[in-house]
Amino acid sequence: MAKMNIRNTTEADDQRIRQVHEAAFGPGAGRTIADLAVALLHDATASPLISLLAWAESEPVGHVLFTHVSISGPEEPPVAHILAPLAVVPGRQRHGTGVQLVRRGLTVLAEAGCEIVFVLGHPEYYPRFGFQPADRYGFYAPYPIPEKNANAWMVLELRPGVIEKSAGKVQCADVLNAPEHWRE
Repeated sequence: MAKMNIRNTTEADDQRIRQVHEAAFGPGAGRTIADLAVALLHDATASPLISLLAWAESEPVGHVLFTHVSISGPEEPPVAHILAPLAVVPGRQRHGTGVQLVRRGLTVLAEAGCEIVFVLGHPEYYPRFGFQPADRYGFYAPYPIPEKNANAWMVLELRPGVIEKSAGKVQCADVLNAPEHWRE
């Protein structure tokens, strides 16, 4: 497997980000997810955000995006983000590209003072990073998650002790705050 580099994205990367998501998710869902990713990059309510692009042999092979969220409920809401979306091109899947992207993003977030990270994703993939079902801690997604997919709504504590005093409803960036993005 070729050496991989991960770097922050710039506005010049929009098309590359689009290509990664379309390749990862196929022509139908890929276009929708690519549109979401690029729109989030330009949504002022998503800021501050972390957007990382993985490269191998001068080709983009993966992308992850973490955007700001707020939590209504706690008296002193924590600094929080959501991981959405993550994409890896087919030839690089199951080779650690996604893991490296997520780990790098979580490190950058922790260094920037983020305390909690959410994800709506595969319940067998994200626990490897420490994510746990969010409803267990009283965190509610912007839209109801069907019970059969409840374990897909997860939270990760980056600063110990924050979860216990932070329960409430999560509000995402405007672009992500639409019901069609919450049907796992």
